[in-house]
Amino acid sequence: MSEVDSGMSKTLHNGLQILDLLVAHPQGMTLTEIAEGVGVHPTVAHRLVRTLEAHRLCRRDRFKRIPLGTGLVRLAEPVEQDLRTLARPVLEELTDLTEATAHLVVREGADEVRMLMIVEPRQARMHVSFRPGQVDPIDRGSAGLALLSAAPAVEDEREEVSLARKRGFAVSYGEIAPSIIGVSAVVPGRDVSIGLSLFSAPDEESLGRTVVDAAQRLGSLLR
Repeated sequence: MSEVDSGMSKTLHNGLQILDLLVAHPQGMTLTEIAEGVGVHPTVAHRLVRTLEAHRLCRRDRFKRIPLGTGLVRLAEPVEQDLRTLARPVLEELTDLTEATAHLVVREGADEVRMLMIVEPRQARMHVSFRPGQVDPIDRGSAGLALLSAAPAVEDEREEVSLARKRGFAVSYGEIAPSIIGVSAVVPGRDVSIGLSLFSAPDEESLGRTVVDAAQRLGSLLR
């Protein structure tokens, strides 16, 4: 958990820490677990949870566990709405072509990327599934590697970043989830990448070119 500084509201900071905890525990947490996770007294945790409940940002289930609430859907809907609206048909076409899970990932600061949108294949017998909103280190996984490859080379960068810069797309093996292959390309002019997550990639070059084409189409739509 991040530390609060003198220019921040400690109460709001603690409330947001609770939401971060609940994101990591979709099955919900007890009030005691939340208090311990945030590092506050249970009475303080109770007041914070009650406030979040009032805004439907969390709720209590019949077992008295506290998961996230439906109010977050309303808050999240406007986020990158234009990008998601334009990206959806591109991702749907990409996943139909490849029968693999397609994803849209955005850069968050210097060190992280966030999974903004997932489109799962409709026809594949088996496919990879991720949770939208997932945050990963930028230097792990094809999505982040593709974003890094769009910047000038730096000293000690991963070989995979240099290779992605030459090929136009990045490939990773088991970096975000075991046994999952990622193939991603950056959207021109944006801190955004489009990619695929799949169990097998017998022809990296063909998949890479398909992903690059999708990224370029989205780039054209966003101009």
